[in-house]
Amino acid sequence: MIDLHCHSTISDGALLPTEVVQLAAQNGCTMLALTDHDHTGGLADARTEAMRRNIRFINGVEISTTWRGRSIHIVGLDFDEHDANLQNLLANVRHGRIERAQHIGDKLAKKGIFGAFDGAMALATNPEMISRTHFADWLVQNGHARNKQNAFSKYLGDGKCAAVKHEWADLGDAVRAIIGARGLAIIAHPMRYDLSATARRNLFDEFVALGGHAMEVHSGSCQLNERLNYALAAERHGLLASVGSDFHRLGDYSGGVLGACPELPPICKPVWDYFRSS
Repeated sequence: MIDLHCHSTISDGALLPTEVVQLAAQNGCTMLALTDHDHTGGLADARTEAMRRNIRFINGVEISTTWRGRSIHIVGLDFDEHDANLQNLLANVRHGRIERAQHIGDKLAKKGIFGAFDGAMALATNPEMISRTHFADWLVQNGHARNKQNAFSKYLGDGKCAAVKHEWADLGDAVRAIIGARGLAIIAHPMRYDLSATARRNLFDEFVALGGHAMEVHSGSCQLNERLNYALAAERHGLLASVGSDFHRLGDYSGGVLGACPELPPICKPVWDYFRSS
């Protein structure tokens, strides 16, 4: 069993890095990458636990990028975590997260909802990684929304009163930083982006031109037909295929089973065949 996309408390997951590995082991995982958002701080602990559990551990990160005004996530795998250029890029993205959070808090205050920034920061295990999810949790806890989905549809989603447009890392800069750290660049969950067929093809073409390596053919709880469609897209664009549960916490409706992703369709060339020998 292989899982190359999951999250811990270092970003917006609910389990410690060691607990993520432990749960993956219980589910039969044999190869695991921890891919926290814009942060590699959990890799050392996760790697140590993976060695104890006889799981092959792959360095991972999920980088928030902007492409033509849209947020696109790029997973980096099997890179040198100490590469200075990559770490500088990640630090800049994390700084931008805090600035965005402050603007979200200001917008909510203008709507008469006070204390949201401090409340969301208190819910973030790692304050550097504060996200809209933390605001959604705070809004639910304080009676401003029925549930997390309602918090996004009412306040935080695109076009809503507390939405804040933000420029993440440039897509090209992120791909080049991963490659410069001797890693592989993967488009995360391509099925989730609200893109036209033409825009999606343009994204894949540009990603390939930048030197990108793969796309996630399976992510989260996607269905067989989606896997088949993205297997064909990967083949068409000459991209390798990756899989990931995108696990954040137990009971998450959108995440898959940690460490237990389905097999790739036969036409795929697995990204893990190109990992360096560990």
